[in-house]
Amino acid sequence: MTIQDTTHKLDATPDTTVDVFTAERPPVLTVEAGDTLVVHSLDASGYLSPQTFPGEKQPTMFTESRGHCLTGPIAVRGAMPGDVLAVHLVALTPDPWGWTVAGAQKSPITERLGITDQPPAWLLWELDPEAGKGSCNGGFTRDLAPFLGVIGVAPDAAGEYSTIPPRAVGGGNIDCKELVAGSTLYLPVSVPGAMLSLGDGHAAQGDGEVGGTAIECPMTTTLTVDLVQGAIGTIHAETPAGRVTFGFDPDLDVAMGDALDAMVGWMQVILDVDKSTALALASTAVDLRITQVANQTWGVHALLPAGVLA
Repeated sequence: MTIQDTTHKLDATPDTTVDVFTAERPPVLTVEAGDTLVVHSLDASGYLSPQTFPGEKQPTMFTESRGHCLTGPIAVRGAMPGDVLAVHLVALTPDPWGWTVAGAQKSPITERLGITDQPPAWLLWELDPEAGKGSCNGGFTRDLAPFLGVIGVAPDAAGEYSTIPPRAVGGGNIDCKELVAGSTLYLPVSVPGAMLSLGDGHAAQGDGEVGGTAIECPMTTTLTVDLVQGAIGTIHAETPAGRVTFGFDPDLDVAMGDALDAMVGWMQVILDVDKSTALALASTAVDLRITQVANQTWGVHALLPAGVLA
């Protein structure tokens, strides 16, 4: 479906949702570079209504989901391999409910903490986006900082690919809590049209997403898309907190090295210095953080805080 308006609204329906990344499905929407989109996505599991008690099995968009319930794919007319898709996040508004679960699946974390054989813990959240607050069973409250866990483009390969592990090519399940409203995420394009899919709303999350879930929620996202030439050829972002680069790999050392290498390369460009000098400056200013440990692949992001270097 092609719409000529510069602002497009896309709801999460059976015809507009997907649980894989693929270049082989037709786009549900085609837009021009520079257009604005208002996209509603369901929570990661695709719940059609909120749980009324912890662990309740509610109907979901996909009877047997293979990954996150995402809205898309969205084609950007004129996007070609070698381009960089700039996704500018204008506003992110959670629906009024969300959930968190820990211990529902066996993992290195549950084994390390000795809770593999214990019942999972469920938190059901009431969310107030206007007040920026969430409260859950047990009486706990949390300031909200909404972002999307998954923003990605299709890989240049035949077949369908899981949305669960983040990828150095295409992005996807990045789970970086810095990607709040006001951020721009840069995704190198691998296929014509880019084929952008997004979802996995998080009302709030800590670095690491250590329990495997954040405050999972449906989300309405206002964003603009554009095509640019990137200073670096890997996934990176400009956020209110500062510049961010990423590394994704099953080996934490490799993920860390990739994130740092990309940041040093970016600093060479923006500061007009050689690589050794950029590394020296990075050692004084750049924070390395564990983005997430929950998705089969380590995520590390390097953050150069805004205004720290002049």
